Amino acid sequence: MQDVKSQLARQVAQECKTVEDVPNTLKDLFHRTLQEILETEMNEHLGYEKNDVTGNNSGNSRNGYSLKSIKTSLGETELDIPRDRNGRFEPQIIKKYENFSFFQ
Repeated sequence: MQDVKSQLARQVAQECKTVEDVPNTLKDLFHRTLQEILETEMNEHLGYEKNDVTGNNSGNSRNGYSLKSIKTSLGETELDIPRDRNGRFEPQIIKKYENFSFFQ
């Protein structure tokens, strides 16, 4: 895992030209990581990957997204929280109806 973190840090460093670029890049990385976790949680909930034919006529499927704003020490970010047609998807990384302040 440490090698992955070192590699990621090198990639982030390559994108940053100024000190001000660092928090912006980290905010974007944080946002993308949470989005990926939410999509993975939805895949596990439904039992199939997005656009997989396994989901056809399965009784439940993806049904768009809801916006959720969260506050971090890097600033506010908006997440697209996936929804399912049956309304049973409960995200674990960021619970429904909870307000979050990360790193505050």
